[in-house]
Amino acid sequence: MVILEAAALAKRFGSVSAVREVSLTVGTGQIVGLLGPNGAGKSTTLHMLLGLITPDGGSIHMFGLDLARHRTEVLSQINFAASYVDLPGVLHVREVLDTFARLYGVRRPRVRVEEVVELLDLGPLRRRRVMELSSGQRTRVQLAKALINEPSLLILDEPTANLDPDAGDRIRQLLVRVAAESGRAMLITSHNMQEVERMCHRIHFMSEGRIVASGSATELTDVYGADDLEEVFIKVARSVARS
Repeated sequence: MVILEAAALAKRFGSVSAVREVSLTVGTGQIVGLLGPNGAGKSTTLHMLLGLITPDGGSIHMFGLDLARHRTEVLSQINFAASYVDLPGVLHVREVLDTFARLYGVRRPRVRVEEVVELLDLGPLRRRRVMELSSGQRTRVQLAKALINEPSLLILDEPTANLDPDAGDRIRQLLVRVAAESGRAMLITSHNMQEVERMCHRIHFMSEGRIVASGSATELTDVYGADDLEEVFIKVARSVARS
């Protein structure tokens, strides 16, 4: 089942075309990567998918519904996490999660908070204020917030940013397991190519507002004659820059 379908998305800011004719789909249980150098248009694309900004062209459908016409119904079934988004610093971790659970209309919010606390090993942090946490700990709290309403679609911007290798590996394994067991769809951005190779079923490379290459990690390394996805990233970015 197709969870997310974006078709020919376009967005301009003044004279700058930030996104041009971007199309992608994410199916049930799929993890799809959206990659590209800084300024490629990834964040603008995510912001359109989240309903934060309105596309100048194209369409977005989730769960078979048009986001523009069924905004509340669609957005209630998705969630988002990014390390650059601040959570209320003066609240304790448990208070933050409880607040978001209630904002999202989660049934039995206290029970669900305990579930995500256990899932992300946040027990020792639950009574600490967010402002007292390290950047890696905040990343884990962001992921807990994103999972609190059991969304059908997760949009994750650098989901393991600021995590040490061990914590990053645990989060990757968790997300892959969640997708496989629950059918939850995920769209992620990352600059960690090993992470993308391990997690993503399909990958889209963006550059200058366009998707310029798509496929699985194996397909892309074969097409570009590369040893790994990092080499593909470099080849794609440099070939587009020269054109």
